[in-house]
Amino acid sequence: MPILDWLNKRQALQAAAAVPYRLIDVDTVHGDPAADNWLIQGDNLDALKALLPFHAGRVKCIYIDPPYNTRSAFEHYDDNLEHSQWLSMMAPRLELLRELLAEDGSIWVSIDDNEGHYLKVLMDEVFGRGNFVTTVIWRKNYAPKSSARHFSVDHDYIHVYAKNGDSWFPNAMPRRADQDTVYKNPDGDPRGLWRPDNLSARNPYSLGLYPVTTPGGRIIDGPPKGRYWAISREKLEALDRDNRIWWGKDGNNVPSLKRFLSEVKQGRVPQTYWPYEEVGHTQDAKKETVLLFGDEVFGTPKPESLLERILHIATDPGDLVLDSFLGSGTTAAVAHKMGRRYIGIEMGEHAHTHCLPRLQKVIAGEQGGISKAVDWQGGGGLRFARLGAPVFLPDGQVDPQIGFATLAAWIWYQETRTPWRPQAADAQPASPLLGVHEGRAYFLLFNGVLGDRRPQGGNVLTSAVAALLDEAAAGAAVAAGTPRVVFGEACRLSEIRRRALGIDFRQIPYDIRARQEAPAWR
Repeated sequence: MPILDWLNKRQALQAAAAVPYRLIDVDTVHGDPAADNWLIQGDNLDALKALLPFHAGRVKCIYIDPPYNTRSAFEHYDDNLEHSQWLSMMAPRLELLRELLAEDGSIWVSIDDNEGHYLKVLMDEVFGRGNFVTTVIWRKNYAPKSSARHFSVDHDYIHVYAKNGDSWFPNAMPRRADQDTVYKNPDGDPRGLWRPDNLSARNPYSLGLYPVTTPGGRIIDGPPKGRYWAISREKLEALDRDNRIWWGKDGNNVPSLKRFLSEVKQGRVPQTYWPYEEVGHTQDAKKETVLLFGDEVFGTPKPESLLERILHIATDPGDLVLDSFLGSGTTAAVAHKMGRRYIGIEMGEHAHTHCLPRLQKVIAGEQGGISKAVDWQGGGGLRFARLGAPVFLPDGQVDPQIGFATLAAWIWYQETRTPWRPQAADAQPASPLLGVHEGRAYFLLFNGVLGDRRPQGGNVLTSAVAALLDEAAAGAAVAAGTPRVVFGEACRLSEIRRRALGIDFRQIPYDIRARQEAPAWR
């Protein structure tokens, strides 16, 4: 049930659902042509929809830094939308991002107080309240703004949601060097550095009230008033025999447990407050962009160290990262340096004039940002692409220039809500069998897939073509009697014959068009 409403919400979602599916045309390739990295120029709503047939359920981490709706104007994007317009802009994009997210993936959204609380409710609706992970607070300024009217706003928020809260687990953060300075070894224990830990606790413990005699002969009547020993007398004596109890230099102190550095987990649980000393601040980000682009500075760039932390927590090397509000290209640059695959989407011309040159510098081994921290030496590659023509012509027909694989991916996604993974993408000729999903085999007769554009050659379902479908199914080890869904230009089999063969026929383009225009929004 919707939990957030605003002016023209339904109309906005319906309009977004009717956005046509477009091709993604590769413009140029830079660096390693085998690299699976993409920079796409175009409206992110169109681009996200175009990505669905190929990447739905595959993205491990999404980070976006959308306009904060601060009523400010920046050269590179519009940050001055009326509130309902802002929600109408965000809602359909979040829906598409959710479909692209892997089951064990997470989405991170930067925002401030202007729309942060509305965004939280909107994301509860899209991703489910049970999948909310946390809201990170990033201290973005290193000094307060003395010119502020009421308060110096020193932080931004980052809302974090999992696609499935039960199957998402963050990576541990590396320990800081200052965390180890409390570990000493005053008694020369061969097990190495350790620190004393309190052995009393507030929680009642039935075996936690007893007197203790120190090695120096002092009798301690019990734990401090209002507290209990955290372990039993027998456990204390066993730990003491193993030299794991510290009684102080003179042997008369209250007992403490020796916690050895060698036995401490080397990672630490991520925390929700991120100071600029650890992940940088806005001035760091602006300095990074000045080094990359000269005196021209983006309005609200994020430091590379902030993205490094997010990707460290949310991904592993080789995982796919997506940023559909790419801005100056920080997310893509950091993902590249950290060995993650990425898709960056940016509508403005600076996708070509700024993002692409930045990533070319990354490939060449530029040493700004996190490069030294991750020992970046250059390499890799990316494809620069633009949104192409719609799959469907204005009259509703499929563009005849569309290739079989493109339409196959779209149909498969519309039917199964999963990305198409052809078993033999390089096979010649291509097989009309797209795959089997939930007990149904899907076939596409299009663009002469069977080698001939004549009806008897394969674009129209005839008895001869049905026999060829039998061969394709048998060759892919599809069980006999598996129900079939066949997409084609026309069908010359009677309904009785189709039923006997277990075929559900769908006509191109009408049955595809109807599915495309059906709103998928909740």
